Amino acid sequence: MSLIGTEVQPFKAQAFHKGQFVEVTEQSFKGQWSVVCFYPADFTFVCPTELEDLQNQYATLKQLGCEVYSVSTDTHFTHKAWHETSPAIGKVEYIMIGDPSHTVSRNFDVLIEEAGLADRGTFIVDPDGVIQTVEITAGGIGRDASALVNKLKAAQYVRNNPGEVCPAKWQEGGETLKPSLDLVGKI
Repeated sequence: MSLIGTEVQPFKAQAFHKGQFVEVTEQSFKGQWSVVCFYPADFTFVCPTELEDLQNQYATLKQLGCEVYSVSTDTHFTHKAWHETSPAIGKVEYIMIGDPSHTVSRNFDVLIEEAGLADRGTFIVDPDGVIQTVEITAGGIGRDASALVNKLKAAQYVRNNPGEVCPAKWQEGGETLKPSLDLVGKI
């Protein structure tokens, strides 16, 4: 079953953020756009490159009214230790959720049960707490956060402009489509 169009399911988790431990719940996603980025594990190889790339886009995402949450099945204590020892992760300013209970990973359907780790899953959640985009990649394939920025802009545009849709490779300010009977077969 697709998670698109569904509300984020209830959870409560501890996170590491700006040198502190904080609690995060599904309610944390409401009232703003959110990016939830799952990754397999701290102290690994592809993961720090992705999280650093996401940090490089963090200011842009914040300007778009979006908060970022990274999630792995490690604990919030492990996130703190990784933040203090990795040059790439030491740059991270967004919230790092620990999911040792696997509740958050199961709720987003990214848990690899036999490994106890999360798939590489990226979700855009709207201000109502409803999932608007889902991207899952295999463990060895890193993601590009600049593409995520474009997806967020498209999701925001569609939300703010009912009846319009964004075509492939849409960029902010570009032409959109207004689906109608007159448009059928003309693209």
